[in-house]
Amino acid sequence: MQYSLLKPQLEAKLEELSPENATRLHRALSWLHCAEQQRSNADMQFVSLWIAFKACYSLGDDHATDESLNEREVFKQFIQKLVGHDKFQKIHHCLWVEFSGSIKALIRNPYVFHPFWQAQRQKQKGQGGVSEIDWKQAFDQSSVDALNYMSRQKIPELLAIVLDRLYELRNQIIDGGATYRSSVNREQVEDGAGLLMTLMPIVIEIMLLNSDEEWGEIYYPVVTSE
Repeated sequence: MQYSLLKPQLEAKLEELSPENATRLHRALSWLHCAEQQRSNADMQFVSLWIAFKACYSLGDDHATDESLNEREVFKQFIQKLVGHDKFQKIHHCLWVEFSGSIKALIRNPYVFHPFWQAQRQKQKGQGGVSEIDWKQAFDQSSVDALNYMSRQKIPELLAIVLDRLYELRNQIIDGGATYRSSVNREQVEDGAGLLMTLMPIVIEIMLLNSDEEWGEIYYPVVTSE
């Protein structure tokens, strides 16, 4: 159980952490703990782990009003920081050793590719926009890029694509686009939960060990009544 190992580490480093980092890591650990209790329920485990990830990563109000720095760029910077501080290459081991097969399956799955669903919605409405050819070309290019990143061990770029696919899966579940415990998307949900179950403790540990890094503001700070 990673929660039982990471919780004492957080408590030991509270004096070194900024209030923002202490709050975000406390929240992330609480959702990791929840996910550990949902091992027989991939849907709920995946959702809990995604919340844990979002607790670690947020734009902050300063970025939200800065048009020159969009969310994708901030997300890219967050990934670069994580990988840059990953001295023991645990993210590398997660992506290339433990989950290389699952990642390849995720990359080749059009149902977790956002332009695919854009094309389906526009097709149903009889509208133009993202055509069948457009999304397939984008999908093929994205898949080629991801496999190249795997072969060249470009960790930040590969991790960004993997999380982007998992974000689309998150949207399907949270936005009511999937049936609870459905057999239709079972493989990607189980693979996504398994990957995040390994990745999130690594992310939290990296942030704990690098308390002096600027990880940004949080959207919902703790508010105390006066």
